[in-house]
Amino acid sequence: MKGYTTLGTNDLGRASKFYDELLSEMGGGRVMENDRMVMWGTGEDKPTVAVLLPFDGQPATAGNGSMLGISCASHEEVNKVHARALALGAQDEGAPGNRTDAFYGGYIRDLDGNKLVFFKMG
Repeated sequence: MKGYTTLGTNDLGRASKFYDELLSEMGGGRVMENDRMVMWGTGEDKPTVAVLLPFDGQPATAGNGSMLGISCASHEEVNKVHARALALGAQDEGAPGNRTDAFYGGYIRDLDGNKLVFFKMG
C-alpha cells in the first residue's frame, strides 16, 4: 500500500532546503510541489514525505507523541542520515544505536520541531 506523511512547517523554503539535502542522502528527490507543499520520494511504489504550510493558515506545531519513522537500508545509512540531519541544523533526540535486538535507530527533531527516526530493522 502506497502512502504518504506530511509535516507542518512555518517556513516552506527553509524546510524544503533541509529535506532536499537530507533525503538526497537516501536517494530521495522531489516528486511533487506547489506554493504550499513539497513532497519527496524514492520511487513510484514507495511512500512519500512532504512538508507543507497548514491549510487552516494557523502556525505549524510539532505533535507531542507524533513521530515519522523513515526506513534505512543499513545501520550505516542510519548513522549517515542522522549525522547529516544534525549538520543541517536538526536537534539530536537520540544518537543511533540498538533500541532492541531487532531495532536500530537514530532520532532527530527537524527545523520545525517535528520528530523523526531513521531506522533499520534486524
